Order: sequence, then C-alpha cells, then structure tokens
Amino acid sequence: MKKSEVDKFVEAWGVMGALMGFSAATARVHALLIASDNVLCLDDIADGLGISRGNASMCLKELRSWGVVSRVSKAAGDRRDYFQTESDIWTMAYTIANERKRRDFEPAIRGLQDVLAQVHGKGPAATRLAEMREFLVMMKGIADQLLGNEAAAKQLMLMFGGTKGDTE
Repeated sequence: MKKSEVDKFVEAWGVMGALMGFSAATARVHALLIASDNVLCLDDIADGLGISRGNASMCLKELRSWGVVSRVSKAAGDRRDYFQTESDIWTMAYTIANERKRRDFEPAIRGLQDVLAQVHGKGPAATRLAEMREFLVMMKGIADQLLGNEAAAKQLMLMFGGTKGDTE
C-alpha cells in the first residue's frame, strides 16, 4: 500500500514531536488534525492512525493540555466529541513555545537552584551547575522577551526566518 502525502506528513510530524515536547504518538494525532479539513471524532483519529481509542484519547488529552487542540460539538443529537487543532499556525507555534518554556525552562532552573543549595557552591561541579543555571536563566529571559507578545514574536520570526512563502 502506497503512503499518501498526508501519511508522510503524519509520520514526519511524529518524528518532530520530540522537538515540540510531545511523544511521537501525540504528534501524529496532532498532524492528522492539522491535515484534516474537518473536525474528527475519537474513532476517526484512532482508525486513521491505526492506534487504540485509549491511546488516541490520551494523546488528545495531552494536546488539549498544551492548548493546541480543542473539543467541539458537531451536530444536535450527535453525542460524540469532535476535535480540531488551532487553525492559526502562528498561534499554534506561539502556544507550543510558551508551553515548552513553562514546562522545561522553569522546572530545570528550579532543579538547578535546589542542587546548588545542597552543594553550597564548592568544587568544579558547583561551578558548572551555577553556570548552567545562569545560562538557563538567560535563555528563559530571551524566551520571555520573544514570547511576551505574539504579534512581535511573529514579526521577529519573519525577520530572522525569511518572508512568508519561502520554502528554503
């Protein structure tokens, strides 16, 4: 069976999932929703990806906690839940970046602070840990500035990344 372009995209997005902080399965569910013209119910997602309903449900819960997928109602009398991804790609990317900052930078900085309190600033390891904390605090500060305003972040991305429509 030949893979469709959507299937190829779903697989590629699944691989990229780790960069976004998602598992491969969660990223594949997200990709299917991105590539769909319609809202999808749990059965559509599970069948479309060849995964269990339970796995699809857990992936949707994760995507909803990130704020990039929402639950919607389709029609009167249809009791199934349907799901859609954020339709604006810039808003989606901005949301993911903010969540990565919140979920990754902030706990890492707190963890380093806790370790530094235990080592009392002695020895080469303490120096490396203090420098790592300083580096992460600086990176978080950059992320805070970049992500402080969605419109400004979009302008900066366009400025550094090329213009809309570039493919290279």
